[in-house]
Amino acid sequence: MIDTPTSPVTSGLPLFFVITVTAIKQGYEDWLRHISDNEVNGAPVYVVRSGGLVTTRSKNIRVGDIVRVAKNEIFPADLVLLSSDRLDGSCHVTTASLDGETNLKTHVAVPETAVLQTVANLDTLIAVVECQQPEADLYRFMGRMTITQQMEEIVRPLGPESLLLRGARLKNTKEIFGVAVYTGMETKMALNYKSKSQKRSAVEKSMNTFLIIYLIILISEAIISTILKYTWQAEEKWDEPWYNQKTEHQRNSSKILKFISDFLAFLVLYNFIIPISLYVTVELQKFLGSFFIGWDLDLYHEESDEKAQVNTSDLNEELGQVEYVFTDKTGTLTENEMQFRECSINGTKYQEINGRLVSEGPTPDSSEGNLSYLTSLSHLNNLSHLATSSSFRTSPENGTELIKEHDLFFKAVSLCHTVQISSVQTDSIGDGPWQSSFAPAQLEYYASSPDEKALVEAAARFGIVFVGNSGEIMEVKTLGKLERYKLLHILEFDPDRRRMSVIVQAPSGEKLLFVKGAESSILPECIGGEIEKTRIHVDEFALKGLRTLCMAYRQFTSKEYEEINRRLFEARTALQQREEKLAGVFQFIEKDLILLGATAVEDKLQDKVRETIEALRMAGIKVWVLTGDKHETAVSVSLSCGHFHRTMNILELLNQKSDSECAEKLGQLARRIREDHVIQHGLVVDGTSLSLALREHEKLFMDVCRNCSAVMCCRMAPLQKAKVIRLIKISPEKPITLAIGDGANDVSMIQEAHVGIGIMGKEGRQAARNSDYAIARFKFLSKLLFVHGHFYYIRIATLVQYFFYKNVCFITPQFLYQFYCLFSQQTLYDSVYLTLYNICFTSLPILIYSLLEQHIDPHVLQNKPTLYRDISKNRQLSMKTFLYWTILGFSHAFIFFFGSYFLIGKDTSLLGNGQMFGNWTFGTLVFTVMVITVTAKMALETHFWTWINHLVTWGSILFYFVFSLFYGGILWPFLSSQNMYFVFIQLLSSGSAWFAIILMVVTCLFLDIVKKVFDRQFHPTNIEKAQLTETNSSIKCLDSMCCFSEGETACASVGRMLERVIGRCSPSHVSRSWSASDPFYTNDRSILTLSTMDSSTC
Repeated sequence: MIDTPTSPVTSGLPLFFVITVTAIKQGYEDWLRHISDNEVNGAPVYVVRSGGLVTTRSKNIRVGDIVRVAKNEIFPADLVLLSSDRLDGSCHVTTASLDGETNLKTHVAVPETAVLQTVANLDTLIAVVECQQPEADLYRFMGRMTITQQMEEIVRPLGPESLLLRGARLKNTKEIFGVAVYTGMETKMALNYKSKSQKRSAVEKSMNTFLIIYLIILISEAIISTILKYTWQAEEKWDEPWYNQKTEHQRNSSKILKFISDFLAFLVLYNFIIPISLYVTVELQKFLGSFFIGWDLDLYHEESDEKAQVNTSDLNEELGQVEYVFTDKTGTLTENEMQFRECSINGTKYQEINGRLVSEGPTPDSSEGNLSYLTSLSHLNNLSHLATSSSFRTSPENGTELIKEHDLFFKAVSLCHTVQISSVQTDSIGDGPWQSSFAPAQLEYYASSPDEKALVEAAARFGIVFVGNSGEIMEVKTLGKLERYKLLHILEFDPDRRRMSVIVQAPSGEKLLFVKGAESSILPECIGGEIEKTRIHVDEFALKGLRTLCMAYRQFTSKEYEEINRRLFEARTALQQREEKLAGVFQFIEKDLILLGATAVEDKLQDKVRETIEALRMAGIKVWVLTGDKHETAVSVSLSCGHFHRTMNILELLNQKSDSECAEKLGQLARRIREDHVIQHGLVVDGTSLSLALREHEKLFMDVCRNCSAVMCCRMAPLQKAKVIRLIKISPEKPITLAIGDGANDVSMIQEAHVGIGIMGKEGRQAARNSDYAIARFKFLSKLLFVHGHFYYIRIATLVQYFFYKNVCFITPQFLYQFYCLFSQQTLYDSVYLTLYNICFTSLPILIYSLLEQHIDPHVLQNKPTLYRDISKNRQLSMKTFLYWTILGFSHAFIFFFGSYFLIGKDTSLLGNGQMFGNWTFGTLVFTVMVITVTAKMALETHFWTWINHLVTWGSILFYFVFSLFYGGILWPFLSSQNMYFVFIQLLSSGSAWFAIILMVVTCLFLDIVKKVFDRQFHPTNIEKAQLTETNSSIKCLDSMCCFSEGETACASVGRMLERVIGRCSPSHVSRSWSASDPFYTNDRSILTLSTMDSSTC
């Protein structure tokens, strides 16, 4: 049995406190998750059973149940649509919670079940649904429904258009009925749950390294003490003194067991050197500190009413360590608000100006350079007007041809899409007379792509108005005349083909195919039209940063259509290799096309994107843009947003066909980087080339990338984005990466990066929900990193090192004391002091420091991004800095112990009545000096003083004195022994003790102040220079952080000079004045700035 030098309560209470606080925090989070789970699983749903509707819970739905879902409700399982309140069996849903797309998608039921719109009819349905095994892909579903009607079996194919996914929401439809095919954890939403890998910050890794070092120190001290104990007891007079005789059992006990017992006893005595409470303080600091990000009004976006969100508080300090930023383009750098700007129709380029199409080039019979205005197709239809118009002259024949070209082009735009219109609105305009002054804005279009919405709205402005679907009929008003086209087939968009098509039957009976897609997928399939002119125009559009699509068509004969219809039916009803068969049929259909032209829509840059990217570059952060756009568009946007700039040498790795070709090109790029005497290089790489580079030439590719200050990856798939980030993460330098995006396709890279940031944009909340932090605009990234990241890193770095420092100060005197008590394991401090040192006496000052400290003004940090470099590479937690704090702790501990020993220990009769100081008085003196010194040390580290800092700093010292007076001044009945009775009162009644306390505190802090003065005078860091020198012409005094009233300089007195040297600032002295030209934010509305500020000077 081990005779422990301290009571189990003394050793166990701090550990119990740590475990309890952590358990409460984890339990609270689990409780919230439990409530959220119950809310979803217990939601009431209606199921068709025994000819009626029965209410049950969503968790009780079984495969085969027919479920009723009403408007705006969420689907509780994956359902195959049977019928809706519409005759055609269609419904509209939004899948924002699944894939981030906020626009409506149309789903349709098979004709045989679409007519079963009542519960009674559905109860008579006899059908079998066969489908594939559950899989995570949201966009893949293959199955078939065999319906038995009048003893006859009818087989219908089922695809993604028939499947209603759990988590999606029903819109613009009163109610639907669907049969459950996947439930519970087999639904596609559940299969897409990706358990987030636990992200750990660099600070946490450093903490673990430091803990291992301190564990080695603990074991070393225990071994040394045990060895010295037995060395000392080798002499008989010390082994068994006359006043402490051993028992017979002790004399006969095993020496090995006794050695192990003593070693373990010393471990218990010194175990307080391991700062267990550090973890609780870090958890509290991260949890409470995360609220400041949400409260920061500079990160609030008024237009969308969105504030910053913190989903993972464990990574606050990692915001101050970012070396690479990977960003999406659409919706992140841009607004994701598409506006139609230009188009090319049959080789003629037009742009929209004030609702009119303006031809940029000469038209037939028009003078060179004149602009021809097409206000709408109705003007084109009036040939007499065209003949007399001064701005557009053409012959009637050419005019008729021009009308036909424009008419066909805009009909393709109006018919080749998946846009929907609110059913309430279409009812009022479906058959009514169309007025030429009808504003398209009155029609509220919904589309799965903002590009489609912009194009359909543009066509409406020019006279071809899509007014909605009625079953299989698409209704279009051309110049006020209603035309009905029968929708025969939709060839859905997929990323391999990169195009979509519709086959329609025109009012005249013609079967037409309209195709829309990227120019690389359309132009090679065209055999007619102005292909070369359109290609040139598309490239010109892309250079302007516009998003381009090409339009083409094909007319089928009756025989061709019958063949196409047969092939499509066979492919869509196949259960095996359906996708491959469909791809073959689509390729067969989408060929021999006639090119109609191209469209160009603009996605505007967000506000202050250029300034933010430039600031990131100044901070030493490399910015990579990862996008799915074509390379010309991506490069143009990169140049306009400042990611690339004109003086940069742009390198390209594009259209590589083989591994050898890719390797040769990478070698050429590497040589160019070495040989070109250019300060900065930029690299453009496309998805195909990237796949080849990552397959065989990762090292060479990464070498090229690391030597480029900006990299643009275009035509990227979501998984490629994540793979690129992983490559950077595992590179030898192990840099800290940050990914920022707004769409569901950005989730993989957001989760892969060390820090993931979601933009709360127009592509839903999938990215924001899966991110660590969510902000409304890209420009907010600068303050998030340069201010919040900087502050959090400095705070937690100081917190970690301060904890190790104060625990060294705490236990080292205990170790030294063993040399004076024959290593008898006698404790120097009372057990209550051992327990409360980290919990009460020294915990609050460092916690408040870690929440409120601002060592430099937020405006200075944001206006001088280069200061971010000073904290990169985890410099504040380097081994050099850690050793300094540790050595400082040991030196202070030596001063505490030997100062007390030499000042008081030699003369134990210092009281006026001749009463002697004893062991507990000596230990209490050491403890008192230690509490005052470590608290004052925290005060020296504090630059930004608030009333809270003053309260907890000086209040902690006062609390220690008051507590000790009460603890030692009263005989507590519940304590079995009270060694400290009247000890503290006697100590404070001695003038020599007061002299010793003041002398030792001043000695410890004086050494620290001298070092600070020396470093600031001869080796100042950039941050210290920013604290001491004028960093902005609008600041009225020497200190950028600490300004004083006008007429008083920072050097007015020795006290002011000392404040400057230490870098401290009191809010009561602050008088900031910022010019309106300050970038990013002209006022500081952050709750981080706790000092009172006059709004007239902000």
